[in-house]
Amino acid sequence: MPSILVLNGPNLNLLGTRQPEVYGRTTLSMIESSCRKKASALGFGLEFMQSNHEGVLIDTMHAARGVHDGMVLNAGALTHTSVALRDAISSVELPLVEVHLSNIHAREAFRHVSHIAPVALGQICGFGPLGYLLALEALAGHFEEAHAT
Repeated sequence: MPSILVLNGPNLNLLGTRQPEVYGRTTLSMIESSCRKKASALGFGLEFMQSNHEGVLIDTMHAARGVHDGMVLNAGALTHTSVALRDAISSVELPLVEVHLSNIHAREAFRHVSHIAPVALGQICGFGPLGYLLALEALAGHFEEAHAT
């Protein structure tokens, strides 16, 4: 059974109460619950974690090698600033889908640049919590395609 690591970066622990006009009222625990249901339906194992610390996210990615088959990452603001996260993604060589609740391309100019996107399978943004489920579907499609070749 494939295993997926879902990583969430800074401030995502405040979902549901932090800027609900931008991020909605869905909490991170609600997103985790829906991801667990979706992963089960897809036949995936799932690990879900959040940290406000860049180094913890990087250490978790490093530990994912040989344990997980793919990753979903909502790096929050680190998306726009962290070359270290980008390097970690490249180093672990696991397929990754980048997720953002809001449409980062319709927000402030500094949010338009993602250091993650060039090393990700793809980016899903602007669909709120549904983006996580779409990312799991995208990984399922990637695994099917990889096994067909």
